[in-house]
Amino acid sequence: MSLYHPLAIGKLIVPGNLFLAPVAGYSDRAFRSVCIEQGADFTCTEMVSSEALTRDGVRTELLLPRAENETRYAIQLFGANPDVMYSAALLLAPWRPEAVDINCGCPVPKIIKTGSGSALMKNPDILGRIVEAVVRASREALGGVPVTVKLRAGWDGASLNYRECARIAVEAGAALVGLHPRTRAQGYSGQSDWSLIADLAACLPVPVAGSGDLFTAEDAERMLRETGCAAVMFARGALGNPFVFAAARSLLTTGSWQPPEPRERLETALRQLRLLSRDRGEGSACMEMRKQFCAYTRGISGGSALRNRLVHAGTIEEYRAILGL
Repeated sequence: MSLYHPLAIGKLIVPGNLFLAPVAGYSDRAFRSVCIEQGADFTCTEMVSSEALTRDGVRTELLLPRAENETRYAIQLFGANPDVMYSAALLLAPWRPEAVDINCGCPVPKIIKTGSGSALMKNPDILGRIVEAVVRASREALGGVPVTVKLRAGWDGASLNYRECARIAVEAGAALVGLHPRTRAQGYSGQSDWSLIADLAACLPVPVAGSGDLFTAEDAERMLRETGCAAVMFARGALGNPFVFAAARSLLTTGSWQPPEPRERLETALRQLRLLSRDRGEGSACMEMRKQFCAYTRGISGGSALRNRLVHAGTIEEYRAILGL
């Protein structure tokens, strides 16, 4: 089988196996939209608090809508209470996601102190009950869309229990398991251990999606080849570089790829800004996109000078004028 191929996630058929992972603070629908334009086969929202959603949080609901070109997406929930996760999943019905993802991997202190994210890996029984609850909600209100789970390798180096947690999740009904092979203690430091992805892919009856240290098309090709995982999930590697999806698809299907021209990079960044301004308002979007433009301009001739000016831009017109577009 070709390294680039369709993938069945439960009853959902995804046409390819290049995924955009949920990235808190970045994977809003404007960013997801430009990733889809560049060839992302499946996307996921930022993580959504089940507690906030069930309390009718207006700000939380802003994270849920799909992009206009987003034909297949998942909504990611996080929480530590199975009953609240069930109720939150029921509330996703108006957005009709193609899947619901459960965050069991976030290492951020404010998330784990609530028992959510990677803290669930210290409580595999609760993790299983959460998956069961969300699967039940999917059957009752979402047409039985697949439920997926994102894991870390474990809490720390002394407790690598990704196998146990994955087994429990699958037995509870998870249709795909994503693995970031760092521990909670590592955060995003050090190097991810792709051998753990290979281990999990070899022992689970459902697809395994790998993430961690995916920054180039070559990284995607190597992970698929070396681990046997069913899909790769770009996270930090796609920030300011949605073109990595087109590059990876080209490499996997033709054996080569061409980088985008500087003008295409800048035009894509400006399009993302305009899309984000429709959701957040121009002022907020311009502030939010400063970090993204820093990434988009990395490696471009004169990029440092551009960044020095862009971080002071406060309107779309100012961005456009600085970029010369």
